[in-house]
Amino acid sequence: MIQVVAVITAKPGQRALLLEAFKANRAAVLAEEGCIEYAATIDAQGIPPSKASFGPDTFVVIEKWASLPALQAHAVAPHMAAFSAQTKELTESKRIHVLEPI
Repeated sequence: MIQVVAVITAKPGQRALLLEAFKANRAAVLAEEGCIEYAATIDAQGIPPSKASFGPDTFVVIEKWASLPALQAHAVAPHMAAFSAQTKELTESKRIHVLEPI
């Protein structure tokens, strides 16, 4: 299994719009062969901010894929190209961490 932690930071004040686009694209991703999990997360409410907090403009996508080829196919899927084009002006940065269990 391959796991991905994608840290996506929106331009200031644009996270809600970016998350709307993510949610609209999510069903297509979940339908991909080999997709086990694909969910957006934000800092937990009620927890005091710390140096480790992501802040109001960032969300983290937690992904699980059955294999590296499944993840590679996801990266070039037409709906992902469309999502990237649609959200380009809303996005400040993306940090994608591809991990495997030990």
